[in-house]
Amino acid sequence: MGEYKPPFTITNKILSYVSSISEKIGRITATGNLEAKPHLRRNNKIRSIHSSLKIEANSLTLGQVRDVINGKAVLGAQKEIQEVKNAYVAYEHLGEIDPYNIEHLKQFHGIMTKYLVTESGEFRSGEEGVFNGDQCIFMAPPAQFVPQLMNELFTWMKRARNDVHPLILSSVFHYEFVFIHPFSDGNGRMARLWHTAILSKWKTVFEYIPIESQIEKFQDEYYEAISRCHVAGESTIFIEFMLLQIDKILDDISVQINEKNEYLPESVQKLLEVMEYDVPYTSNDLMEKMGLKAKEGFRRNYLHPAIEMNLIQMTLPDKPNSRNQRYVRIG
Repeated sequence: MGEYKPPFTITNKILSYVSSISEKIGRITATGNLEAKPHLRRNNKIRSIHSSLKIEANSLTLGQVRDVINGKAVLGAQKEIQEVKNAYVAYEHLGEIDPYNIEHLKQFHGIMTKYLVTESGEFRSGEEGVFNGDQCIFMAPPAQFVPQLMNELFTWMKRARNDVHPLILSSVFHYEFVFIHPFSDGNGRMARLWHTAILSKWKTVFEYIPIESQIEKFQDEYYEAISRCHVAGESTIFIEFMLLQIDKILDDISVQINEKNEYLPESVQKLLEVMEYDVPYTSNDLMEKMGLKAKEGFRRNYLHPAIEMNLIQMTLPDKPNSRNQRYVRIG
């Protein structure tokens, strides 16, 4: 019996995406700006967690997810809050994952599903289907075959890691993992976490690139690509889909980290440096962070120029002087 190899075809489209992504990652890595922006890295990690859970029907908003992670009280379903706490622990330790170790996979499934799943950290014993909402996309292989299928997949990954580009290998793994559906719950979350872990071993910057948020934007297409691969009996369509999404998200990251700061007034740069993305601040919050006392000078030299440049927006634009006014960094 020959060695197992997941069926897929390397197309010209795939090669083109690999080239484009590699070039963009090279530029992002060369600037070093992402490493120098802890606020941006943290915000992207929170976006990853929020989007990956939202795909699985977790209803907490991005702000609520951030509050849970920051230890604040959040009004929401206890199960959904626990999902956030678990995912945060998993993503915080992403750099410690050996994505080619099947025991690490089980260990991190245990982290991701702690207090939520009876078979946490163990392959499923029952039969499962893959659903998009209420629609069953397909029935997963019988539980008795899961250990063998997973062992074959990890054996192939170890063998192929020196020959198959990580961008392709991670996408193949993602699809094959979803197809096998090895756990009773948490398969989608684990597939996306592991995809990121494989890419992070290639380029560590992927720890801070929220691929999950890009998938969430195109969730229907994500499931459609999976379904089409089931029909085709191979993962080529899914590889092309994932590489397209990674290519797109890198454009967003490039915009984030390559802000034309040299063209911004120094006062605006300083204001932006103390603000996390998507977090609402009062003017007093911002003045305190910057060590400023004069409110009129703050508004004239810092706040108003940033708003005019569309780098900051008001939460109540129709009521600029409202006592409930907050300011959010968007650029």
